[in-house]
Amino acid sequence: MDNQNFIQSDQENSQISSNQKSKLRKNIWVILGILIIIIIIILTSLFLLSKKGQEAIKKTTEEIYNPSIAFASKFAKYEEIPVNINPKIPVYSINQDLSNVTNINDYNIKIIPESAKKLIAKNGFAVTPSPLDEFFLLYERNRYVYMPNFITTDSILHNYHLMFDFTLKQLEEQKLSAELKQLSANMLSESLNQYNVLKGTDWENAAKRNVGFFSVGTILLDPSINIPSIVKNEVNQELALIEAHQDIKKSPVMNIGTNLSFKEALKEDYSQYIPRGHYDKTEQLKSYFKSMMWYSRLTFRMKNEDEIKSAILITLVLNKENNQKSWDKIYEPVNFFVGKSDDITYYDFKDLIENIYGKNTTLQDIINNKDKFTSFINEAKKLEPPKINSIPIFITKNKEEREEEIKGFRFMGQRFTIDAEIFQKLIYPAVGDKTKTCSEYKQEETNCERGARCLPKGLDIPATLGSNEAKNILNEIGENKYACYSENMSKMQSYISTLPIENWTQNLYWGWLYQLLPLLEKKGEGYPLFMQNNAWTRKELNTFLGSWAELKHDTILYSKQVYAELGAGGEIEEKDDRGYVEPNPYVYARLTSLLKMMREGLEMRNLITSNMKENLSKMEQLTMSLKIISEKELNNENLTEDEYELIRSYGGQLEHFWLEINKDEPAFKETNNERQYLEENSAAIIADVATDPNGKALEVGTGKIFSIYVAIPIAGKLKIASGGVYSYYEFPWPLSDRLTDKKWREMINSGKAPNLPSWTDIFVAK
Repeated sequence: MDNQNFIQSDQENSQISSNQKSKLRKNIWVILGILIIIIIIILTSLFLLSKKGQEAIKKTTEEIYNPSIAFASKFAKYEEIPVNINPKIPVYSINQDLSNVTNINDYNIKIIPESAKKLIAKNGFAVTPSPLDEFFLLYERNRYVYMPNFITTDSILHNYHLMFDFTLKQLEEQKLSAELKQLSANMLSESLNQYNVLKGTDWENAAKRNVGFFSVGTILLDPSINIPSIVKNEVNQELALIEAHQDIKKSPVMNIGTNLSFKEALKEDYSQYIPRGHYDKTEQLKSYFKSMMWYSRLTFRMKNEDEIKSAILITLVLNKENNQKSWDKIYEPVNFFVGKSDDITYYDFKDLIENIYGKNTTLQDIINNKDKFTSFINEAKKLEPPKINSIPIFITKNKEEREEEIKGFRFMGQRFTIDAEIFQKLIYPAVGDKTKTCSEYKQEETNCERGARCLPKGLDIPATLGSNEAKNILNEIGENKYACYSENMSKMQSYISTLPIENWTQNLYWGWLYQLLPLLEKKGEGYPLFMQNNAWTRKELNTFLGSWAELKHDTILYSKQVYAELGAGGEIEEKDDRGYVEPNPYVYARLTSLLKMMREGLEMRNLITSNMKENLSKMEQLTMSLKIISEKELNNENLTEDEYELIRSYGGQLEHFWLEINKDEPAFKETNNERQYLEENSAAIIADVATDPNGKALEVGTGKIFSIYVAIPIAGKLKIASGGVYSYYEFPWPLSDRLTDKKWREMINSGKAPNLPSWTDIFVAK
């Protein structure tokens, strides 16, 4: 019994033990499961943290090594390329007799004028006048006489101008001109329909003005178009004024149905219709220029209710999908090249109409609701005025009155640019004459004819952008004596100093100025001797202004122009011809970024040919190579033989780009004399950049390619190298005779060009 109990008890114990073990196993598995889950959670967290950490490292790395990015007008992104320099070129000196220059006895060195040699001994470089018409001619000549090349910033900036100008011209010829022609025809037809509906209403005259407005724009593109009889007289008067392009007069079309005085009427400066820049090359471009100038300059003023009605009617027509798309196809590419309109645009009015009248507003909705029209007028007058005045107006009492005079809607408004705003702040009425201090100055007490500053100076731009030397020159010639000049420049300097890279790279125009900014910085210790003096600082100013003049030339149709207010041998022995790149790596880096943005932006919209895409890509490679070489030079590193060969062959590369943009020009194909074509289509360009409506325009331009001779350090020895630089000109000219490139080149070739600015005497040998 006991044994049985024992056995039973043992069995029970065995069962209990087994159950305990089972439970224990279960518990262990549960615990293990929990541990596994915990481990998984920990590992997952660690993985995620690691991934985040990796991403953070990657992001930090990108911020350090990759460029910052800014978007340009829905087209492309600007990628800033880093520059890696620690300037440490060994100190060297130049003997007064140039006896330590190793190639001083070469024939091509001996022909350098004595005056230039004195400047080389003093400053390390000299610039001399030259008869050459293009940069590549100088560099190709150097190659054949074993003269070391000095690749200048001027030469590559000029090449960018050629590419920019050609690409814009090609876009206008192949895309924009046809688009504007079709849009104009549609706008005229729809405006005529509106007029027929609105006859007998308060909106009739506004509709009639639009018929006249689009008749002018359409006929300038296609003279075969019949002028509607209701505006025939006014349109013919307008076309006659445009073709005469002489003076400032009341616009017959824009003042339809009014009897306003000359002071109160809308006035136009018809001298602006002289086709210039690249627009005088073909009849198609001439027509496009005049039509686009008409659409971009004529203003429907917010101070005039009838003109506001015209702008509303235009907006309703543009609301039609096909017209809106057509308008965008013109507006957006120009936005990418130059910038946004400085005036009230279609989209401003579109939003205002929707806010006040509602979406899908019809013509009947507009004309049947006078209360809402009153509200619209009140809201329209609250829209931002333009920063730049580009229309002739009489003296205003104050800022508010001036804004009222210039605020208006434009069909294709000219674009805001920062250099134009600088000019606007540094001429009358913002700046007075030299008889008063800023606190004493009252604009109504002076005018252009009484000594007010009504035309700017090119140096105003680099001075405001940070060049102390430009500011010093301006002060030397007394510009700071004009009332409020210095004060306004200081305000602009403070504003500009806060601009982020996104502003500077918002479009190609701003990007062009951005790439020039490093030229305004003085070069100090570690840079080559020739860059460490005042003469070089002024040479860099000359480079800045030469390139800026090309920018104004290329965008003369689209960028706003400021207006003051109205007032009353044998064989040559082979030599060491290793050359040098002007060490401006920041300029080359920014130019590379700009070229990439330009290429990708146009490609994105299918606005570029495959050939032009390839050429822009080649130029990117070239500018990147110049950036790398100039970094090596400043860091005192040896160049490779391939890099020296690139410097030697530079002229051929420039010639390639020149041929690419000229080969399809009708004049190039027709001539049997390439030299003659080059003379007639040289690097010399001219552009009017500001207007004194009392009769003068400020012309800026470039002329012949001047030679620069520089004492360069190569492998511890000095030698003379040669390159090309801009010759820069600036002068007032009769408003009624705004200069074309052709007329300017004739002036240069006949010896009738004005003198160079006196501040260049320090580096130009006479």
